[in-house]
Amino acid sequence: MAAEEIIADLRASAPVIGPSLLACDFAHLEREVRRLEAAGARILHLDIMDGHFVPNISFGFPIVEAVRRLTHLPLDVHLMISEPGRYLERFREAGADLLTVHVEVADDPRRLLREIRRLGAVAGLTLNPPTPVEHVEPYLGDCDLLLVMSVMAGFGGQEFETAAVDRLRRLRTVGGDDLLLSVDGGINDQTIGICAEAGAEVFVTGSALFAHHDYRQVMDEFRSLALVHKNIYTAHG
Repeated sequence: MAAEEIIADLRASAPVIGPSLLACDFAHLEREVRRLEAAGARILHLDIMDGHFVPNISFGFPIVEAVRRLTHLPLDVHLMISEPGRYLERFREAGADLLTVHVEVADDPRRLLREIRRLGAVAGLTLNPPTPVEHVEPYLGDCDLLLVMSVMAGFGGQEFETAAVDRLRRLRTVGGDDLLLSVDGGINDQTIGICAEAGAEVFVTGSALFAHHDYRQVMDEFRSLALVHKNIYTAHG
């Protein structure tokens, strides 16, 4: 699927729940992917950690390639790594459909975003909670997706930082409706609504989803909560 088609599909399907595979059962990866497909997932999120930009190490090209072989769903690859420019083409070849880089490691985010687009992927930019939101604003016109981290990148199961709500609201205002706005970290039934009301469209969730047996029930519940609050945002907007 072309990048433009992915963006259009996600926007038309919003609110979109993005299961974060970091929290899945890797001993049964194919089964997990099939269950997520059956639950109605529109996208799968993969966190790449290098042990340098973030203290943990997760997985790399082989897992992305394996997931690519298992599904036709778009793969949303979040690069929590120090030198993303060295690996963009390789992750694209491995099967990434969306590639998101951190503003904190980019001397020239615009160059990276343009390279991602040249490779035919959806270009994403993200920032950690301590990073001023003004650091990404000059590049909103160069990215397709802006990911607001509501926890520090590199760890699963963290508590949601409420300051993310104001960031989402500001970025929705500054970026306009053409920007696909995503949020990641501590997303559950208590936090998804306020993020949707602030303008988020894609909600990355890991522990809150995979801790339950019935993925469809959880995803439907989360999506319903987000939809209610999305309508509040639309009414106020």
